[in-house]
Amino acid sequence: MRPDARVQAAIDVLAQWLATDQPAERVFADWGRANRYAGSGDRRAIADLVYDAIRKKRSAAWLSGSEDARGLILGSLIDIGADVEALFSGNRHGPEALSQLERNAVVLPPPLAEAPWGVRLDLPDWVAPDCEGLDQGNLNLLRSRAPLDLRVNRLKTDPETAIAQLIEDQITVEPGPLAPDCLRVTSGAHRVQRSQAYLGGLVEIQDAASQAGAVFSRVKPGEDVLDFCAGGGGKTLALAAMQQGRGRLEAYDISAARLAQIPARADRAGAQVTLLTEADLTTRAGGFDVVFLDAPCSGSGAWRRTPEAKWNLSPARLDELVQLQHRIILRAAEFLRPKGRLIYATCSLFRRENNGQTLTTDHEKNKLVRRLCQSWTDLQLGDGFYAVELALK
Repeated sequence: MRPDARVQAAIDVLAQWLATDQPAERVFADWGRANRYAGSGDRRAIADLVYDAIRKKRSAAWLSGSEDARGLILGSLIDIGADVEALFSGNRHGPEALSQLERNAVVLPPPLAEAPWGVRLDLPDWVAPDCEGLDQGNLNLLRSRAPLDLRVNRLKTDPETAIAQLIEDQITVEPGPLAPDCLRVTSGAHRVQRSQAYLGGLVEIQDAASQAGAVFSRVKPGEDVLDFCAGGGGKTLALAAMQQGRGRLEAYDISAARLAQIPARADRAGAQVTLLTEADLTTRAGGFDVVFLDAPCSGSGAWRRTPEAKWNLSPARLDELVQLQHRIILRAAEFLRPKGRLIYATCSLFRRENNGQTLTTDHEKNKLVRRLCQSWTDLQLGDGFYAVELALK
C-alpha cells in the first residue's frame, strides 16, 4: 500500500473506533479480516497511525482543529512533522486533498506549548490533581510509543545464549534498564512473537519496570508463592524463574479467561504453576511465604501501551479502584504465613493508588505493617510502577 493509502485506512479504522464502544484492537482486527490485501508491513504502519492518534487525541484535535477521525490522524501527523501535503493530496485510495482550513493548520499550527495542560499532555483534565508532583516532561512521554522489553527466562537459558538466538532470529537488543535479565529490543520488534527465542521460551515479553517489580519481591528458591491477581501470568512466570523450580507456585485471578492463558505460557517457559479457583482459596489460608498482589488500578503508568484506558477512566471508576485495592489487600493477607511477605504493586503513577493507599491497617487480630517500598516513575526507563512490601506483625 502507498503511504497515503495507509493514512486513509487509518482514518477508516479510527472512524469506526470513534463510532463504537469496541476496543481499537478489535476494530483493527475486523478491518484486517475485511481487507486481506494489506500485508503485514501495511498493518503495522496503519496500527501505528491509529494508536498514535489515540495517544494524542486531544493535542491532535488542537493542532488540526477537528475531533473527527480525519482530524485526529491529520493532527498526529502535524505533530511529528510529516509531509502532510503529500499524504493528503487527493490521490486515488488516499485521503481527500486538504481543505484551506486544514492547509492553514499545516502551515501554521497553533503552538502546542500554549495549549491547556490536559491538551498539551494528552490527559483528561480531571486527573490534574493526581498528577501533582509528577515531572511534566515525564508525563509527556505518555504521548509516545513504549519500548519493547524482554525478560531472559533463567529456567531455560542465560542472557548470552538468549541474545545469540535473538540475533539469529534477526532481532537486535541491548541490555535493558531496571532489572538484571532485561533486554531492550532495538530492531526487529515485529519478529519477536514468531522468533525461536520467544517460541522456545528463552525470553518473555515484559516491561523493564514490571520485571523490577518482580525482583523487588525477593522470592527465593523453596518459598511457596501465590500470585493473587495473576492476570495472564507475566509476573507469575517471572516469579517462577526466581524460584528456580523449587517451591510451590500458585496463581489466582477473578477472570478465568485471563488465567486460562497461563498454562500454555508456563509450558513454553518450563515453569510449574497451579491455577486456583475461588473454591480452592478456602483451603489456602496461611499457606504462603509470599503473596504477590499486582492490583487492579488505573494503569496510568502504562497508558502509552493502552492509550484507550486514559480516555475510558472516570473519577468515579478511580474511586472504585482505590476502594477495591484496599479490600484486596486485606483479602490477600489471609494467605500469608506468619512472617510472610505481601507485595502490593500497581502500574500506576497516582499517589492515592500507591503511597496514599491505606497500607497499615488492623486485620482481624493481626496488623499489616509496611516495610519497604519503591516506585519507578522515569518513563524513559520503563512503565510507571510501584511496589511495597507488607507483613503481618
